[in-house]
Parts: sequence; structure tokens; C-alpha cells
Amino acid sequence: MELPYNPESRDSIVKFAKCLIGKSLREACDEDVIKHGFSGKGNFGQVLEKFYFLYEVNSISEPDFPLAKLELKSTPLKQLKNKEYRSKERLVLNIINYLEVVNQEFESSSFWKKNAHLLLVIYLHDAEGNILDYEISLVDTWDFPSIDLEIIKRDWEFIKQKIIDGKAHELSEGDTFYLGACTKGASAKSTRQQPFSEISAKQRAFSLKQGYVNHIIASIASESTEVYGKLIETVEAAKGQSIEEIVISKFNPYINLPVSEIIKKLKIDINQEPKSFYANLTKSILGIELDKEIEEFEKAEITVKTIRVEENDRIKESISFKTFKWLELVEENWHDSTWKSIIEKKFLFIFYKQVGESRVLQKVKFWNMPYADIQESRKVWLHTKHIVTQGRIVKEIRENSKGTLLRKTYFMGSKDNPVSHVRPHGKNGQDTFPLPKSDKLTKSSEYTKHCFWLNNTYVKDNIYLK
Repeated sequence: MELPYNPESRDSIVKFAKCLIGKSLREACDEDVIKHGFSGKGNFGQVLEKFYFLYEVNSISEPDFPLAKLELKSTPLKQLKNKEYRSKERLVLNIINYLEVVNQEFESSSFWKKNAHLLLVIYLHDAEGNILDYEISLVDTWDFPSIDLEIIKRDWEFIKQKIIDGKAHELSEGDTFYLGACTKGASAKSTRQQPFSEISAKQRAFSLKQGYVNHIIASIASESTEVYGKLIETVEAAKGQSIEEIVISKFNPYINLPVSEIIKKLKIDINQEPKSFYANLTKSILGIELDKEIEEFEKAEITVKTIRVEENDRIKESISFKTFKWLELVEENWHDSTWKSIIEKKFLFIFYKQVGESRVLQKVKFWNMPYADIQESRKVWLHTKHIVTQGRIVKEIRENSKGTLLRKTYFMGSKDNPVSHVRPHGKNGQDTFPLPKSDKLTKSSEYTKHCFWLNNTYVKDNIYLK
């Protein structure tokens, strides 16, 4: 079959690809071919490959267009409530072969041979629509900027080393910054042999984190980058230190200093009352303007948590996260759950300790949850999903000494699990979300907003004191 583009020419392939902009696959492909060859299953990328670029879907180790050294990838957009567009998900690249990657160097690795030059087709996802009718918004090539590439190399090396250490089964997306190792397979039971351990490891693929994909999309769309401030300005700086080392080095001069003295040393004037105070102080320490976001943190999806520590080293408050919707929770599986995606991210913890009348910068630490603790948190998620699905949330209702009715639930509290728990996080008892099944005791079809929490004791013992 004669192709409508020159498979040896990068320019020819890209020019043909850009004819997709503003169209759907139904409009761009031969409709008769689609009718006879597309059963309605599969995904957007497979249809794109087979019916537009006219090559058979494959899993070869080379790029999709080997003669032009160009790898085709499609990725969806989602529209936010404010009408802005963001990446819907991470960008999955190639499967990690645990047995082979340990013997490779980055520059000659199967990862780099396949993904050095990407051709991205970006489309607007519609949960209710047919994949053939998704509008294609952006099409362009992507070569990794030199600074980003240094960070990606470090990430690749970290993943390789963890496999060498016999810990492929403990890989987590929180291990790294831009390049992740996400689970990938037909089911959660999809596993692979690893070379230095007899424990089977879940099948994983190299992937670009969702925050990094947002950066790619913004770059292709020529959106302004003035909203970001950079920690790393040169390739030499990226080669010299990791993001983690750079951040810690910027905080080190202020360790054990009261907040008031840090402000004086920085020669800044910021309001200490608003909730944004500690976020602004962090930006000031890192040399980022207060009206800008930290580019590297956004790309790496780093979650920053400021923790207040009492004089006796007690951490009073557990750490809350975004409320979840009951209807969405019961439709999730653990592999793709929101809670798993949250606790697998990389965190930056900044601890301020009360010393007399002052708050002192005590400790700064990058952290991601160990594999065993993620499994403990999974128990809380599974239990929560189970009781909501069964409609068995409220155990009993009793009246306290003030005559207020209190609900005792079946949810796991902080004493029931060493890592996390579930409890309310709404404005009040009337701040609710609909339930998938009415609660058997109360007969209510909605329930107070809840979220998952990291136990304060867990944060103290496993992050602050370690």
C-alpha cells in the first residue's frame, strides 16, 4: 500500500499529522475502512495508527517510524471547571523490561532509542462520546529540552538502580521527578520476572508524569511561561545537582532559625496572617517570585506540605487531602484510584517547630511513601469502598451530654490503621455528596464529605523523626 507520507522523512510525517488538527478520526480517516476494521474496542491511539497512518499496531522496540526516528504518541485533554484545558493523564511510553534495563546505559537504552523524538497527537476527551469523534486539538513534535533531559536521565538511573537492588516490586511513581515507572497491564495481576529477586514485580512502563505532560501541552500551544519561576536555569546546574539537592541547599542556611529572622534575612515583606504565608515563605527561600509557580514542582507534581510541630515534638494535626465523591470512589479500582495516585506522588515536607514564642524552621525533607505503607493505605481505601458500596456507613447514633446527636461509623479511624484513616472534611454535617446506595441505618441518600488523612503519629514517626 502506498502511504500518504514519506516514512523516511520526519517533515513529511509531521506535515501529514498536522492535517488532523481540528478534525476527528472519523473525519480524517476513510470511513469505509473504519466501518470494516474497527469493532468499537481498543483505544484512540490504535485507531490513529491503523486507519490514519496505515500501519499495524505493534510493540516493537524501535520508534513507530523507525526510518525517521519518530515515535507516535496520542494523549487526551480534559476541560476544567474554569474552562481551561489540562492533560487528562500521564503519558505512557514503553514497557520496562527488568531483565534488560539493568544492562543498559541511558544513551543506548531501549527507552531512549524509542522515545528521543516524539510526535504527539493531543485530543479532547469526552467521557460520553465515541473515540472516533474526539476533536484533535494539537499536533507537534517534542524533543526534550536539555535541562529536562538531565533530570530524566537521573530518573531513569534511579529506576534502573532500584531494579539492580532487587526492588522492582517496590517501584513507585513517587521515586522520581519527571520520568515515572507506572503500572501497566491488562490487570493488576500482570507481573514480570525481575533479575535480582525472586519476587514477581508488577509490569510497569516508563511514563512522563501528568504535570510534565501539561508542560509539553503548554509549550506546543505556545502558552506563556511567565507564570513560572525556575529553580534550575542551566544545563550545568542540572548536571551538578538534582532538584532535591538544589532545594535542600537553598533551605539549609535557614535551618533552626525563627520565621521572623528568616524574613529579615530574606529582606522580604509578606503578610504572616493569610493561609498562603508558608507557601510564600517557601517561594522566597527558593528564590521564586510570589506571583509565580515553581516550574520544576509543577512538572514533577511535587506536593508541598507545611507541618507545625509542638515543643515536645508532637504533631497535633493529621494531614488532610482533597475530599472524594462517594459515587466516584465506588467506581474506581485500586490500580487507578485517586487515593493511590495521591500517596504515590513525591512530597516536600517543611517542618516548623514551636520553640518558646517562635516558630523555627526545623527540617526540610523530600519523601515518598514506602511500598509497604502504600499497601496499608490500600486497606483503608478498600474498606471504605466496601462499606459505602454496601450502604453500611453508620453503626449507631447516640446523644451526647449536650443533646447533640453523634454518628458512629464503620470507617477506619487513626487507631485502626498505622498509616491513614478516613473522616469528615466538609464545612459541616450538611456539606454532603450523594451516595451510590442509601445508608441502611439512617436511610439517607447522601453523606457528609470525607477525605483520606495521613495519621499525625505516622507523619511524626516515619517522616519527621527519620
